[in-house]
Amino acid sequence: MKVLVVNGPNLNLLGSRQTEIYGKKSLADIIRSLRKAFPKVDFHFFQTNSEGEIIDQIHTAVDGDYAGIIINPGAYSHYSYAIRDALSAVSVPVIEVHLSNIHKREEFRQKSVISPACTGVVSGFGETSYVLAVQALMEAVQKK
Repeated sequence: MKVLVVNGPNLNLLGSRQTEIYGKKSLADIIRSLRKAFPKVDFHFFQTNSEGEIIDQIHTAVDGDYAGIIINPGAYSHYSYAIRDALSAVSVPVIEVHLSNIHKREEFRQKSVISPACTGVVSGFGETSYVLAVQALMEAVQKK
């Protein structure tokens, strides 16, 4: 199974940025953990601070190159209708993932405009959020 994992703005700073919220694991640590936990999954990991590049990556899934998408849109979760529209254009399952529990944070972070375009959302479990997202995606792909 080939899975696209898209990480948005500031996630390249994981492990050093607001560790009390996002934890001490770097994005590279999370990638290593996922590859170890799911050796049969062919992951394509992508991180950018640019909204347009996220949309371009999502568009690569339109042609059926991926069984599904896991996306941590970062702050774009709260206002990017362009990413939401791109996700709505793909026919594969999409899991939105967040390290922190966005519902326990500032009011503006508690609403995701991305979520309605996703199969499901995993939030609040730190690095384990990604593991749970892969498990949920695998189940969603099997049901499809």
